[in-house]
Amino acid sequence: MGAAARIRTFSVALLLAAGSVLASPAERTYSDSGPEPLLAGVFAQIEQNRLDAALGQVESLIKAYPNFRLAHLVKGDLLLARARPLNTLGNAANAPQDRLADLREEAIARLKAYRDKPQADYVPRYLLQMHPEQKYAVVVDTQKSRLYLYQNANGQPRFVADYYISHGKAGTDKVREGDKKTPIGVYHVTASLPRQKLTDFYGSGAFPISYPNEWDKRHGRNSHGIWLHGTSSDTFSRPPKASDGCVVLANQDLDALAKKLQIGTTPVIISNSIEWLSLDDWQAERTSLSASIEAWRSDWESLDTEKYLAHYSKRFQSGKQGVEQWSAQKRQVNAGKQWIKVGAANISMFRNPGREEMVVVTFDQDYRSSNLSNVMKKRQYWVKEDGI
Repeated sequence: MGAAARIRTFSVALLLAAGSVLASPAERTYSDSGPEPLLAGVFAQIEQNRLDAALGQVESLIKAYPNFRLAHLVKGDLLLARARPLNTLGNAANAPQDRLADLREEAIARLKAYRDKPQADYVPRYLLQMHPEQKYAVVVDTQKSRLYLYQNANGQPRFVADYYISHGKAGTDKVREGDKKTPIGVYHVTASLPRQKLTDFYGSGAFPISYPNEWDKRHGRNSHGIWLHGTSSDTFSRPPKASDGCVVLANQDLDALAKKLQIGTTPVIISNSIEWLSLDDWQAERTSLSASIEAWRSDWESLDTEKYLAHYSKRFQSGKQGVEQWSAQKRQVNAGKQWIKVGAANISMFRNPGREEMVVVTFDQDYRSSNLSNVMKKRQYWVKEDGI
């Protein structure tokens, strides 16, 4: 069998694992901002046995992304194909097998993301509502090694860009310090650490996120130091599972993302696998939860304390108070009220992507009553119990 036929065999095997990589221009809504289109074009040429054209395209890919090791590996294979048969991706003699396996995994992750794009009119289930000050939201799909950026378009998420990412070496569902896992949950960006304050390992910068949040702490999850950050100067990208728990992007992707991040405001939702909803289904979920929040607010204003307390779970906790102690306090406080008015503005609602059926609701609360008034930011965790 000739070299061309051999390389065609290895290419088909790889692309069967990754799936078809071609999509019509009209369908290309996601995955067009990085090297994926060029990489997919290279493999498309290989599939057609057009090895010289593939080599020309991979050289263009390397010119655009000089430190992209996967592109260099494919170029090496194409050059070797002129001399001897190839059986798989990565045929250099005595090459470290672990490094080759990492690059194969990266190729599959990138090509799968290019193929399996979400439908243009679908949105992540988690972005139920961003408040007006939240201009963008970040949603990470660890299974696809992909980060999606959405803009707040008058309350509706609108896709902006997506990027390849690496995550924890041991996977996800972080529980403790040193487990090398990436957390799953609803977080936000807490700080910006510039390149000048970091070692080269973190690339062009880092953005810590709010892990562990209140929900994590309640469930015994701890640790710290989970960041969005870049790669060292000699590395374009890492394999899909290559961090100690952080979410790692190519430096140019982090730089592009950094322009959209708002410290203390931008939500970062990390999921094992994103659930996508049509806009109609998304609107239905959003309307249903909004109605529940309005019922809670209205029942508080009604001074019907028992009706108000019916909204709270038996597992409810406020600080160190359990539901019984907290309810007794509410009954005592409301007994001294003649009237109550409660305003809830700038509401955000983000569904938790973990195993718990929960939504994080944050809003500015304006509480006024016959003998007390205050304004505060409130965060609630709405949990579905008994199918309700």
